[in-house]
Amino acid sequence: MPAQFLRRLTGRDRTRRANRQLGLILAFVAGGINAGGFLAVHRYTSHMTGIVSAIADDLVLGQLTLVLGGLVSVAAFIAGAAATALLINWARRRQMHSEYALSLLLEAVLLLVFGLLGANLALHTGLMVPATVLLLCFVMGLQNAVVTKISQAEIRTTHMTGIVTDLGIELGRLLYWNRSEQANAQHFVRANRDRLKVHAAVLFAFLGGGIVGASAFKSLGFSAAVPFAVVLVVMALLPVLDDLRGLGAPGSAS
Repeated sequence: MPAQFLRRLTGRDRTRRANRQLGLILAFVAGGINAGGFLAVHRYTSHMTGIVSAIADDLVLGQLTLVLGGLVSVAAFIAGAAATALLINWARRRQMHSEYALSLLLEAVLLLVFGLLGANLALHTGLMVPATVLLLCFVMGLQNAVVTKISQAEIRTTHMTGIVTDLGIELGRLLYWNRSEQANAQHFVRANRDRLKVHAAVLFAFLGGGIVGASAFKSLGFSAAVPFAVVLVVMALLPVLDDLRGLGAPGSAS
C-alpha cells in the first residue's frame, strides 16, 4: 500500500472517502475475527444484542453463572469502546497524527495475544475460554468505537443489525412508486443511493471477512488471527512513526 494512501486511511486528517475505505477494511477484519472466534470459543463476541438477551433468559432460568458471564462480556465490550475514546482524546489533546491509529495498533497486539491464548486453550479450557471471550469482546468494542468516532456514527463494523435495517429502509424508498414528482413535491420519496451502496458494501465486507476468517481458522487454527493483526499494523504504523519522528525532531516538546 502506498504511504500516502495509508496516511490518509488512518491519519488525523479525515475525508469521507477515507472513512469509508477504513470502514470496509475493518468490517472485513471484524467479520473474520467474529467468525473465527466463534469456531474457537462458540461465542459471537460482537453480538451484544444476543448477549444481553441471553442474560435475561439465563436470569429467568436461574443460571446465575451464565448471567455473570454475560454481564462481564458486555462490560468488556464497553471497556474496549471506552479505551478507544481515551486513546483518541489523549492523542487529540496532543495533536498527534496517530489519533485513530493507536486504537488499531492496540487491536493488532490483542489479536496476537488471542493467537497465543489459543495455543493453550486445549490445555486450560476452564480458564482460557472465558479469558478469550472477554478479550474478543474488548477488541470488538475497541474497533467499533474507532469507526463510530471517525465516521460520526455513519458506519459500524462489528455488528450488522443497524446496517441491514438501513439497507431495508433505503430499499423500501427505492421501490416506492411516486406517481408524479409535481403532485408529491412535499413528500416525494427518494432513496439515498450513496448510503445504500455504502451499507451494502460494509455488509458484504463483513460477510467476506467471516468466510475468510472461518476458513482460515479451520485450516490454521488460532494462527489465523495473525494476518488480520498484520493488516491492522500496516494501516496504523505510519501515523505512529510520524509521531515518533516528531518527538525526536529538534525543538519538539518533551
